[in-house]
Amino acid sequence: MRDWLRRRVRAGYERLLSREVDGAPEHVAVIQDGNRRYARERGGEATDGYQAGARTTEEMLDWCADLGVEELTLYAFSTENFERPEEQQEHLFDLLTEKLHEFADADRVHDRRVRVRAIGETDRLPPRVRDAIAYADRRTRGYDGFTLNVALAYGGRAELLGAARDIAHSVHAGDLSPDDVTVDEIQGHLHPDRVRDVDLIIRTGGDERTSNFLPWHANGSEAAVYFCAPYWPEFSKVDFLRGIRTYQAREKSWQRARLERALALVRAFGSAELDDARAIIDRLRTRTAIDLPDEEPAD
Repeated sequence: MRDWLRRRVRAGYERLLSREVDGAPEHVAVIQDGNRRYARERGGEATDGYQAGARTTEEMLDWCADLGVEELTLYAFSTENFERPEEQQEHLFDLLTEKLHEFADADRVHDRRVRVRAIGETDRLPPRVRDAIAYADRRTRGYDGFTLNVALAYGGRAELLGAARDIAHSVHAGDLSPDDVTVDEIQGHLHPDRVRDVDLIIRTGGDERTSNFLPWHANGSEAAVYFCAPYWPEFSKVDFLRGIRTYQAREKSWQRARLERALALVRAFGSAELDDARAIIDRLRTRTAIDLPDEEPAD
């Protein structure tokens, strides 16, 4: 009876949060932490936690589709993970190989035209994982309904360092002028395929750090960050909706700050330009639906 009541309350809360969500982020990046702790607290092996986490990953794809998220990046295997015991790594590599093949062949992936691709130093991975990456890439190449990035052998610092070295070599060889090093040029050296700027980073498991995940794409856009206590296998749609609510609060704060800066600009205008400036502010008010007090006419 108690479990039934808890499920009903949770379902009602999920519906309430869903109604509050208005406009999902385009790109969500997730640090899937807590798989091993989840298994350990239940007397299981680390592999049990990874298997449970894989089920949450499948559900996450459905939640993104429901809410209109267009791109999802999952931190599946970091460069630091190479320091774990070899047996644990091998279990992870087996699971990654299995899941990449499953995703590549899943009907819902093809029905939704999901593009599956890997980012990171994939040449450091075993051949079976690289083969699975190539298979998923071939099976979903050209799809544009949704993008799933799987970060494998990924490290944010290594990513930026690699791009810097590539650009330095191009400049040294005379193929690129320093004046031509632009944001687009740097992004082109980070990933062969375009990765959107990150709007929201979610980290499960209770730790409040972003582990240098997608630093160029997240810090450049000042992504919202949502830290939550549940381990990744426990992560639910309610937790996801809470994360999106954090993103929306950040967006509203940004909109208000932009409007306040615009109002400060109005104060600096002379009376001749005041009408034009107020017209701009009115358009911003209408677009963001945030009410701010009217300013006194300039002297």
